[in-house]
Amino acid sequence: MLNHTFAQADPQVYQIMEQELERQRSTLMLIPSENYASRAVMSAMGSIFTNKYAEGYPGARYYNGCENYDQLENLAIERAKELFHCEHVNVQVHTGSQANMAAYYAMLKLGDKILAMSVDQGGHLTHGKKQNFSGQFYEPHFYSVDPETHLIDYDQVLEKAKEVRPQLIVAGASAYPRIIDFQIFREIADEVGAYLMADIAHIVGLVAAGSHPDPVPYCDLVTSTTHKTLRGPRGAIIMCKQEWAERVDQGVFPGVQAGPLMQIVAAKAVCFKEAQSFGFREYQRQIIRNCQALGQSLIEEGFEPVTGGTDNHLLLIDLSNKNITGQEAADLLEAAGMVCNKNLIPYDKRSPTETSGIRPGTPALTTRGMREEQMYQIGKWMAEVIHHGRDTQATMPFDAVDRASADGNSHKGRGEESLISRIRGEVADLCAQFPIYLDLDD
Repeated sequence: MLNHTFAQADPQVYQIMEQELERQRSTLMLIPSENYASRAVMSAMGSIFTNKYAEGYPGARYYNGCENYDQLENLAIERAKELFHCEHVNVQVHTGSQANMAAYYAMLKLGDKILAMSVDQGGHLTHGKKQNFSGQFYEPHFYSVDPETHLIDYDQVLEKAKEVRPQLIVAGASAYPRIIDFQIFREIADEVGAYLMADIAHIVGLVAAGSHPDPVPYCDLVTSTTHKTLRGPRGAIIMCKQEWAERVDQGVFPGVQAGPLMQIVAAKAVCFKEAQSFGFREYQRQIIRNCQALGQSLIEEGFEPVTGGTDNHLLLIDLSNKNITGQEAADLLEAAGMVCNKNLIPYDKRSPTETSGIRPGTPALTTRGMREEQMYQIGKWMAEVIHHGRDTQATMPFDAVDRASADGNSHKGRGEESLISRIRGEVADLCAQFPIYLDLDD
């Protein structure tokens, strides 16, 4: 079995993977937290480093036979330190949520107060959501965006901080399309004697390339995923000042996890190297240009982006005047080959399962090589689908779209069937002009 090919060893899983490859090839990945990892990153993820336990840290492992793993982890650490100009990095942490958990574990006591952006305003579950560990182990308090501009109101953050006196302030979001001023957050944290943590999971690639202000000089801790805009493996890191290094490392191990996934550490090392290239810096600038072009296209089609546009890789589109929920819009767009996610907008009157918004982004489209011209076309397709969905109650099942296309009946039947089938075909044609991986065995 060890010498069998993937297809021979497990044809069922291989078939599912082939289906997923075709889905990724023929649809537009508009979810801003998703991207295409490079072949080198994926090769490292599937490497022999998966075969060994390396519990502990370089020079202090709990298993023998780790000399190559020490070398690998030290390389990943040094590359991350060079990339982000930080004093210390933990590269072992598995996920963004675990990075935040380890950071809290390192710096806080149970019941300490956290001040962060609430989820319904653009924050993340791990910033204090009641159903999340962060809302159960600690005492969460939240700041909001301005009701009119939907921008962070730093005066209100300061007032809230003075009222709450938190032990930790979190700067960062998962659905905020504008620049975050970490220097102001530092001033607020100093005024109330709080630690400052930045969660840059979404904007990490922009930060690495100098396309977004750097949180490292201002924050005690910086957490991030390594996929999204960084285009690495699904994993995370924690950056900190040297004075917190021991506490952070202990927060990760033995605090919230045991053995590291060394194949993922290898992939992180690869992506840190890739992110130091000039091409990567230009790629990040193009992500922003593409997102602004997509936003302008949608504005011209009658849509209202939250805050009026974007400074980064994502848009938050308010659909409250479109007579359609975010979930309905996301489903219609997926049927037409454009995959994005529903999202709450600030002060949303709908539930998190419906939402009044969608959150499209451009990292993956930019990885494929698309530019502003393609963004304008995609915006027009999105508008056509959503405006059509507003006028009808029925939608065409996804498999029916495929059947209609296969049967040559893409322009037959009800209006929305013809429109969705037509646009799905046009999307597939665009995707073919900007291909991703050739095949599963490469």
